Amino acid sequence: MSSINYSEKIPNNVNLGEDRTLQRALEGWQPNFINWWDDVGPEGSTNHEVYLRTAVSVDPNGWAQFGHVKMRDYRWGIFLNPGDTNREIHFGDHKGEKAWQDVPGEHRANLRRIIVTQGDTEPASVEQQRHLGLTAPSMYDLRNLFQINVEEGRHLWAMVYLLHKHFGRDGREEAEALLQRQSGDENNPRILGAFNEKTPDWLAFFMFTYFTDRDGKFQLSALAESAFDPLARTTKFMLTEEAHHMFVGESGISRVLSRTAQVMNDLKTDDPAQVRAAGAIDLPTIQRYLNFHYSVTIDLFGADQSSNAATFYSSGLKGRYEEGKRTDDHVLKGQTYKVLEVKDGQLLEKEVPMLNALNEVLRDDFIKDSMAGVGRWNKVLEKAGVPTRLVVPHKAFNRQIGALAGIKMSPDGRVVSEAEWTARKAEWLPTPEDFAFVASLMGRVVEPGKFAGWIAPPVMGINRQPVDFEYVRFN
Repeated sequence: MSSINYSEKIPNNVNLGEDRTLQRALEGWQPNFINWWDDVGPEGSTNHEVYLRTAVSVDPNGWAQFGHVKMRDYRWGIFLNPGDTNREIHFGDHKGEKAWQDVPGEHRANLRRIIVTQGDTEPASVEQQRHLGLTAPSMYDLRNLFQINVEEGRHLWAMVYLLHKHFGRDGREEAEALLQRQSGDENNPRILGAFNEKTPDWLAFFMFTYFTDRDGKFQLSALAESAFDPLARTTKFMLTEEAHHMFVGESGISRVLSRTAQVMNDLKTDDPAQVRAAGAIDLPTIQRYLNFHYSVTIDLFGADQSSNAATFYSSGLKGRYEEGKRTDDHVLKGQTYKVLEVKDGQLLEKEVPMLNALNEVLRDDFIKDSMAGVGRWNKVLEKAGVPTRLVVPHKAFNRQIGALAGIKMSPDGRVVSEAEWTARKAEWLPTPEDFAFVASLMGRVVEPGKFAGWIAPPVMGINRQPVDFEYVRFN
């Protein structure tokens, strides 16, 4: 099960050739996927040969190989982690029972909804990022963008396989719809709000891959606990690939900060106007981008109280992050959790049943993980002798979903008046002027080893290659 068969039209390690009906259905979907890639995938990249990693195994040791590939010829496929015939469900009402290899009828609709929602995010991010290659700050960064794009494409394949194999005609129709919705489309948008936002520039891209791909890590980790074994095995392998996406975001912002700090030290100023005039991105702008991407991403976890979350957990469909490391009873009936509400202009905590607060539990796990990375960004500033620090805004700031939706909250956690919000919003969230300034820096740099003036080079290249390696061949 660990090796992947690349001799087949659709590379896989699920013995696809033994199920001719399924194979034909997926081979019928494949041209539609390629058409989608050609239409809304990375713009102007058709003939580029890109130094990409391709999965060759699902064994954690030596699972990928690197080489120059035309992205349109990338071997997208279907890869599941090895199965365990003795695996048991370890949370919810079915705890202790054997994990399911097929979809139980009573959970069919909910499982399909979970898989479709996850599947919808994958092509959405490719669509959001399709123009970024035209303004890449270096060949190294261009290659990383393209690696993320092809892997999001493969994560779409992962969900489409589950829909085709386990959900019959409904699944086939949902798989078609995954290619019909489009990020930001007025008439047929993507399912989740964050995936209809524009990713207009590389600062937004790095924030997206740091925060929004981190949401992906937590959602996939929760699904990797699922009683539905094919979903658990699929998402475990997706997590192996997802780690690189978050690395691109975290290291990208670190490099932006490094360059900004260098300019501030050279000019001996923290004046944003002077930093901008020198062609670097000032720290207040970086903070505003952080505030926006963080707040949009934590909305992805859903309402703070949710009967669906309770149902998904009790049914065994979706666990918690690192469920196996938790020391409670993994059933959670009678347990409580604190959520926030605003009463009489004050932000208060209240205890609610934990089963109904599982979105909030996952959101809080994400927040803790996100804050650790922001702490690492601050180390870059500290090392450079710059006293400013980036701050994660309060989790009630700029929320559009749940009990906190629409509440006027400052980044430091004060409930503010409509007048103060209006007066200070431009301090807290990116303005049209911010976007225009960052856009003005986005000139394409693709000569090997050269970098745009607003970002520092990385410490090392990809797969032990030098930083000035020819990561992309423009044919």
